[in-house]
Amino acid sequence: MTEPDADLAPSSAAAGPAGGAVVPEPLGYRLKRLFLGAPLVTERLHEERLPNAMALGVLAPDCVSSAAYGTEQMLVELLPVFGLAAFSLVLSITGVVLALLVLLTLSYREVVQVYTKAGGSYVVARENFGPRVAQIAAVALLIDYVVTVAVQTAAGTVAVVSAIPVLGPYSLEITVGVVILLAYGNLRGIREAARAFALPTYLFTGAIAAVVVVGVIRELLGNLPRYDPATLPGAVPVGGGSGLALGVVVLTLARSFANGGSSLTGLEAISNGVSAFRKPEGVNARRVLVVMASTLGFLVAGVSWLAHLTHATPYESGYPSVISQEVRAVFGTGTLGTVLFDAVQAVTALILYTGANTSFNGFPFLASFVAGDSFLPRQLTKRGHRLVFSNGIIVLAVVAIALLVVSGGTVSALVPFYAIGVFTGFTMAGFGMTKYHLTHREAGWRRKLVINACGGGLSLLVVAIFAVVKFTEGAWAVVVLFPILVFALIRLNRQYREEEAALAALAPILDVEPNWARHVVLVFVDTLDLATLRALRYARGLRPTQIRAVHFVLDETRARRLAERWRRIQRGDVGLDLLECRDRRLGRASVELIRERTADGRTEVTVLLPRRVYAPVLGRLLHDRTADHIADRISRVPHAAATIIPFDVSGPVQRLSQAHRHGETFTDTRHRLTAQQPSDDGRRPVASEPEATQPQPITAADRSVPIPISELGDRGPATITGRINSVDLTASDGTPVLTCRVSDQTGSITARFYGRSHIKGVEPGRRIRLHGRPSRFADQLALTDPDYRLLPDEASDNVADGTAER
Repeated sequence: MTEPDADLAPSSAAAGPAGGAVVPEPLGYRLKRLFLGAPLVTERLHEERLPNAMALGVLAPDCVSSAAYGTEQMLVELLPVFGLAAFSLVLSITGVVLALLVLLTLSYREVVQVYTKAGGSYVVARENFGPRVAQIAAVALLIDYVVTVAVQTAAGTVAVVSAIPVLGPYSLEITVGVVILLAYGNLRGIREAARAFALPTYLFTGAIAAVVVVGVIRELLGNLPRYDPATLPGAVPVGGGSGLALGVVVLTLARSFANGGSSLTGLEAISNGVSAFRKPEGVNARRVLVVMASTLGFLVAGVSWLAHLTHATPYESGYPSVISQEVRAVFGTGTLGTVLFDAVQAVTALILYTGANTSFNGFPFLASFVAGDSFLPRQLTKRGHRLVFSNGIIVLAVVAIALLVVSGGTVSALVPFYAIGVFTGFTMAGFGMTKYHLTHREAGWRRKLVINACGGGLSLLVVAIFAVVKFTEGAWAVVVLFPILVFALIRLNRQYREEEAALAALAPILDVEPNWARHVVLVFVDTLDLATLRALRYARGLRPTQIRAVHFVLDETRARRLAERWRRIQRGDVGLDLLECRDRRLGRASVELIRERTADGRTEVTVLLPRRVYAPVLGRLLHDRTADHIADRISRVPHAAATIIPFDVSGPVQRLSQAHRHGETFTDTRHRLTAQQPSDDGRRPVASEPEATQPQPITAADRSVPIPISELGDRGPATITGRINSVDLTASDGTPVLTCRVSDQTGSITARFYGRSHIKGVEPGRRIRLHGRPSRFADQLALTDPDYRLLPDEASDNVADGTAER
């Protein structure tokens, strides 16, 4: 078992490699660590893969759990029109649904075999139809994931209130709480989510299988009870079933089939999460897909058969559910039957709740793929604290909760939003694989083409049926929203492409030495305080042509006092300009000043904006965000740049308070702090520097034995091993220089490769062994053109030898 410390990312609260000062962690990070656990390092990413049994438990709940409400949704449409004949018709419609299940399973077997990255129908559509057409699949799946969370959690709450009716009035609150809990579990990482969510899949499958088997046995023995829908108070209306017009019959059957199609949602979860499987991903995903589809088919058929036998009837309030009535009929009302009933309801609620977890696995992966193609904000591509796509998880939870609140959290109200998204994904996957087979013509391509084309065509037919028969029940919202979202994704991609084009066009112009005749630094001054003095010091370090302090006069009395104080405290090398600003529009006045200074086209202006930093709450009370507003305006002016210079006021205040408590006078404190400050060239006084110690020279016999970086001296060759922290490309007299910062647990050193702009494999995070003679460069130890060897780590088996390359 992995040691606990191996899971932790290096904490910035610890002392640095060279024994530097402790950096305190912010409150937000400490809270995140408390609730989510220790952060996982990137090297652990390859470990976050699932074996087949665990993958079935994690990815199948959405699909398998739909057996709990699919039959009920069919009966909701059939009973008011066909009466008791609905319990026979439900078997026929279930048969059609199961036939479609078989066809789609065969189609998706080809998908997971060919496309072994997460993304499912989106990746299929992107590779075969191009990225723009693929956005149809992206929007379809994103909508499906959101609605899945809402439907599954709402159905889970129905199972709970079916067993505990007193909780019925609080159904929405329970459902929202479960969504929040699921989001929290997934933010902790996929492994923790797998352990928590895999078991209910097997418990539900076993429980419903037992109900079906016992129900069939009791029917054969002739003692399986049957409900009378006409005598059940609160049940949906039961029609007469006679004298129906053909149009009504066809419409009702179509609506029932559309509702029954919700049983197939979640079938795409395997293809959307192929990358979560262990190698070989395609083979393992194919096996799990077949097992999942077979399980779903058995459960849906069994629940529909029991409904046919027992006449279990949907209720207008949504509870008790049809499946709970079947369980009660099979196990009876005795003590043992009540215990078994409660157990089945518990595992039904668990599987339905955890069915929503499929979306929490699939949505972030899909969003990261779409964002990686520049059709969604790139923040969705970043992995968070526990190596999961945290932003995607949070977005999914927020939107799903909003949908629950708007719809009231009932399954019947949510189903009309459901199947359009998922069956559009089926359509894109089927037609995409059809295009793939026509293009590649691999072995057996004709048979595969027929399967995928039929799957795509029938899925498209289901989409059309659902859009028509469910239009007035809420499907209109999806029909309207769908093209809007597709357009929005394409528009966002155009913005990204325009930015890339601008970068390509302007990079050769901007990435050259500046040709300014003058560089002017302006320090905007509101008052003369420690933050302003810090900004002035920073300005001097820039070595500009000219430094000027600028104060926009909003209050003449205050301006005069500032000017007087400036003359008394400032050392006189920076003048203070007082500029009138009658209308108090600081942003506009700043832009006008900058344009005036840069009017010659040869002057570059840098504006420094001092900003005092306090504790977050106190800072918001004491100071506004004027600096951010001015910086935003200035950054849009050619030949101008704005930099906010933060200064933490609390540090000096605390040091002064501590000194005064120890009886130190103000003058003594000033002399002590002055002695601790670096001089203008950045070096501390020699007297305050600790005496350097020289390590023993490294002998030739030790060439292959790495030593700690902290023991390096500037004489004799040495070998060190560490991890690359950063890689920078600079230039020296026109010659490119690749600079790497390498560190181990004791310290860090710079390696400089002259005449090299890129070395394959030399990148942040890689382990490397260096051998060379340390020397002083910019007053720091460095290795110049050392021999190097990239070392294999957990994430890479490639080893490059620097000696061989050079």
